[in-house]
Amino acid sequence: MSSNDIIVSLDIGTSKVRAIIGEVTNGVINIIGVGSADSEGIRKGAIVDIDQTVASIRNAVDHAERMVDIQISDVYVGIQGNHIGLQTNHGVVAISNEDREIGEEDIERVLQAAKVVAVPPDREIINLVPKQYLVDGLEGISDPRGMIGVRLEVEATVVTGAKTAIHNLVRCVEKANLRIAGIILMSLASGQMSLTKDEKMMGTVLADIGAGSSTIAIFEQGSIVATSTLPVGGEYVTSDISYGLRTQTEQAEKIKQKFGCALVDDAADDQRFKVMRMGSNVEKEFSQVDLANIIEPRMQEIFHLIRQEVRRMGYGEKVNGYVLTGGTVTMAGTLPLAQHELEASVRIAVPDYIGVRDPAFTSGVGMIQYVSKYMRGRPAAAPKKSASKKASAANTPSKPGIFERLKNMFSEFI
Repeated sequence: MSSNDIIVSLDIGTSKVRAIIGEVTNGVINIIGVGSADSEGIRKGAIVDIDQTVASIRNAVDHAERMVDIQISDVYVGIQGNHIGLQTNHGVVAISNEDREIGEEDIERVLQAAKVVAVPPDREIINLVPKQYLVDGLEGISDPRGMIGVRLEVEATVVTGAKTAIHNLVRCVEKANLRIAGIILMSLASGQMSLTKDEKMMGTVLADIGAGSSTIAIFEQGSIVATSTLPVGGEYVTSDISYGLRTQTEQAEKIKQKFGCALVDDAADDQRFKVMRMGSNVEKEFSQVDLANIIEPRMQEIFHLIRQEVRRMGYGEKVNGYVLTGGTVTMAGTLPLAQHELEASVRIAVPDYIGVRDPAFTSGVGMIQYVSKYMRGRPAAAPKKSASKKASAANTPSKPGIFERLKNMFSEFI
């Protein structure tokens, strides 16, 4: 990568679409722009309306562009869902250089060799994650560049996804006039930012609790070993508040964000708010304790399902802790409730960058970190002025085309 790169990540979630612009200067990342828009056309993390999703992507990207006055052309897109699958594969190549020194080209060839794996016709490879390299049988090498050897091997995790889900995602991004520089598994990106080296080695569950779904990723021996998605998240809490207080969903979401508390014991009885109820024009007063009595059972259920899913995946006794992230975990009282329900050490991961210190931004910021460390990309942005000139230049030839069409139309009638 050059000394000064712009990387743009696009996190398309159920409640929000977030575009984050990161500037990498000599290996140091600075977040210079953040764009966020309400997500339309997505249910439980899956695209259900392409046009609405395109509009949401465009709004988020425009918001980020205005912040830094650059035009975004290329983006790295995050993907997740129950269609994601992981499988292990092995790649072997002979070192091509005469002096037997392992270079960038050899690493690229061995990774391509590891990608040669039988994939069903309805699935596609998204990412390849190297677990370890072997040089002439010597194991445990994380970066073999510059080493001398005859044979280079790699043990890697191949991440695959359903073609339809990938192509729908690609279609939405391309319709928003953006090029895809790469597709990244969200759990990999979040793990890059949220987990320490020791946590990845010892066995840790990374639970990303979003609005429409909760994604569970298990890391062991320094790599991702299993992933699953549950169709529960913050939207279920909002829905319960809406029913419990008999108010509109939009109002329930605002109340949850402002007064929500996941633990009844932590809620304050003197903190009160008024709610306009459905079918009435009279406001009714409630306390934070009333609200917590609605929220706590649903949050307990979410953590219970996460723990159950970890057991089902065969890692019940193997994990040493949980790391939580995602927009839903920002609610007060979430951490003590999670510790009680999961019966393990739990912490909440928050990005340590100005402007994005919120668990909701973990995936987006993680993608920028992942790209800067593992992927080589095209520049993702151009100065706004030059881009607008290009746009005006591109628009000029379209006028004769319109006149031509009108002429042809009239000639048909004459």
